[in-house]
Amino acid sequence: MSALGRALNPYFSQTSSLTYSYLIALPLLIMYEVFILISQPEAGGFVRLSTDIWIKWIFAGLGFDTLKFTVALALILGLIVFFKERENPVKIRGRFFLYMILESTLYAIVIAMLISGFLGLIFNADAEGITGLTKFQQLALSIGAGLYEELIFRVLLVNGLIIIFGWMSFSKGWKHAGAMILAALIFSAVHYFGSYGDQFTLSSFMFRFLFGLALNGLLIFRGFGIAAWTHSMYDVIVVIVT
Repeated sequence: MSALGRALNPYFSQTSSLTYSYLIALPLLIMYEVFILISQPEAGGFVRLSTDIWIKWIFAGLGFDTLKFTVALALILGLIVFFKERENPVKIRGRFFLYMILESTLYAIVIAMLISGFLGLIFNADAEGITGLTKFQQLALSIGAGLYEELIFRVLLVNGLIIIFGWMSFSKGWKHAGAMILAALIFSAVHYFGSYGDQFTLSSFMFRFLFGLALNGLLIFRGFGIAAWTHSMYDVIVVIVT
């Protein structure tokens, strides 16, 4: 193996672990909550992600303080990750977190170029950004999208579908492919339902499907942390350039 291969092997194997995914997701959670509070000082007027609202609405209905519950949930997930990987712990290297952010940013740029180029070629359309909010609010929602949407549509949905296809005796390749495609279709479709749903267009549906498909692939092959940061960095890039 070459020197480059020896250097990259521990990076890719270790940063795909639950430990690195958990640790690198924490800054997204903190930045999202802080930016939401700073950009929207009036508590009654908070604009949040729909996936964030779904989660907090459920637990608010059960009588939980949503902020305290979020902190408690993060700690519980940390304990679960520690328990699952306690027999084969990974070595924490600070520079790997920087590499993960740079890797995610590269993926975000490549995905943006490929999908925008495809949409421009087929539909003469570009991906849409967030409108009607201040730039800071848009940045807050962009950061949060990588965390909450990846938790719902990647970690829960994709892995859930993989389990279901496994019960149906699909081979590893087919259950991964089926889960990636079906989850991407669901991810795209849910954006058009409900009172706050977007107006359906084929170009926007295809963009979300392809974007979801790319993120599903990253989840399976690189882990939740890379998928979450890629999603966030893509959204942040869209906010900055529009």
